[in-house]
Amino acid sequence: MQISIVIPLLDEAASLTELNDWIFKVMRSNHFSYEVLYIDDGSTDKSWEVITQLKNTNKEVKGIRFLRNYGKSQALNIGFKVAQGDVIITMDADLQDSPDEIPELFDMIQNQGFDLVSGWKKKRYDSVWTKNLPSKLFNWAARFSSGLRLHDFNCGLKAYKKEVVKQIDVYGDMHRYIPVLAKNEGYSKIGEKIVQHQARKYGTTKFGMERFRNGFFDLLTIWFLSKFGKRPMHFFGTLGLLMMLIGFGFAFYLGIDKVFFNPKGRLIADRTEFYIALTTVIMGTQLFVAGFIGELILKTKTSKSRYEVAEEIL
Repeated sequence: MQISIVIPLLDEAASLTELNDWIFKVMRSNHFSYEVLYIDDGSTDKSWEVITQLKNTNKEVKGIRFLRNYGKSQALNIGFKVAQGDVIITMDADLQDSPDEIPELFDMIQNQGFDLVSGWKKKRYDSVWTKNLPSKLFNWAARFSSGLRLHDFNCGLKAYKKEVVKQIDVYGDMHRYIPVLAKNEGYSKIGEKIVQHQARKYGTTKFGMERFRNGFFDLLTIWFLSKFGKRPMHFFGTLGLLMMLIGFGFAFYLGIDKVFFNPKGRLIADRTEFYIALTTVIMGTQLFVAGFIGELILKTKTSKSRYEVAEEIL
């Protein structure tokens, strides 16, 4: 199979039939062998009923329905697990991503050697204040911290080599940073393509301003995990050693001063330096303990499913 199209969705019943017909037209005109995986992330409208109807008339359609809303990252995670195509395309279900981009995205992966191609919605039809400007700030921070020169990390329209999606683990709200996750796994051929962005035709957006706040926190998490995720003691131990050196330095200074220079002066416990030494030694010890606990968690952790599937049609 050449292409798997993974589409996470939440309450998009109004757009699914039109989107599916559009995808079918593009696939048929380019003679692709393909599958369309709709991942219903706990919709409360008739999205699952529409997906079931589409399955009855299109053998290429497959669907998975979550028991409740777990988030876009979890929807992509399970979609990546079951996808069978050589190239995996992700796109949103709200008709803002154009299926007409699929042939060129497929070519960039299959024939131009890219591991991942991210869409860039250069011209957007979203609100300037609530989406465009926060998105620009968010993308700047992601470029600065990751070193990837992408303009639009959060674009839902992306293409992947099959090996990439089978290797990366998308969880939490990390779908925004899939290119960074891929880079951290060693996939360096990451490209970008300007794609058409369309105004939302049905319904309203499911994401508010809090996604940018969460996005920055997730960015810090990815930075930390990429550097110290497999060796937490290197981070906490370094900070702990620094704090303890500061503490012992002050303690040594107090001892020398009391014994040789000012034996009849104030009690050591009455001096500010004593409390600095005591505090930094305690903090250093706590950081060392945090590092040891982190190492123990890595050694003993067990994997647990982050979502529950209510129904599937594959």
